Amino acid sequence: MTNSTNDQDDESLSSQSPFEQIKQSDPDGNEFWSARDLMPILEYGSWRNFKNVLLKARTACENSGDDPADHLFPAIKIITNDSDVKREIEDMHLSRYACYLVIQNADASKTAVAQAQTYFAMQTRRQELSDQSYQGLYNGLTAEDIHRKKKLKKSQHILDHMGTTELAANLFRSTQAEEKLRRDNIQGKENANQVHYQAGVVVRRAIAELGGTMPEDLPNVESIKKLERGEKKRLGSPKPNDK
Repeated sequence: MTNSTNDQDDESLSSQSPFEQIKQSDPDGNEFWSARDLMPILEYGSWRNFKNVLLKARTACENSGDDPADHLFPAIKIITNDSDVKREIEDMHLSRYACYLVIQNADASKTAVAQAQTYFAMQTRRQELSDQSYQGLYNGLTAEDIHRKKKLKKSQHILDHMGTTELAANLFRSTQAEEKLRRDNIQGKENANQVHYQAGVVVRRAIAELGGTMPEDLPNVESIKKLERGEKKRLGSPKPNDK
């Protein structure tokens, strides 16, 4: 009963997220986000300022060893003014991973940005990682091995204590694996597990080539569950009147 309630709470939190509400799909069913739609959600009023954040996200994508062209796509958005006159403005379409990079490079002093960072951390934590997923990214370590290496208590979950860098590696591994499964129409649990394993191997290789710290050696952080409870409380609280 408790798990069912938690699942319902998680679904409710996700459906209320403005980030998920602006998600779009292309004709092939691939999800994407418009940077123009994301901009006001993150409390940016100027495209010029927000474009600087997009450029930082592009650089972060390059530094992760991935091709930005796979995640940030130049686009045009058509808008209509009060006189019903339509015009084209510059836009950019973003993958889920690109959105994460944008949020990580945005101004964290903005309340909406801090909330978005918390949301992504919670969403990554909720992903059910099989041992194959862990083993590819963590050099053969199983969930039990990682739990022991990080000296977590029995009641503590690995994903609850991942920092930003470790969460990003897991999110990137997951999104790339899911895209390959969909793109290549891969069927069967064993085949899916192998794809997740290989995605983890590729991400680990990129970390090594860039001289980064391996995920199993990254420090633990305070439990994300505390952040999650705070976010649920915020969503359930009445909004104060604007002054």
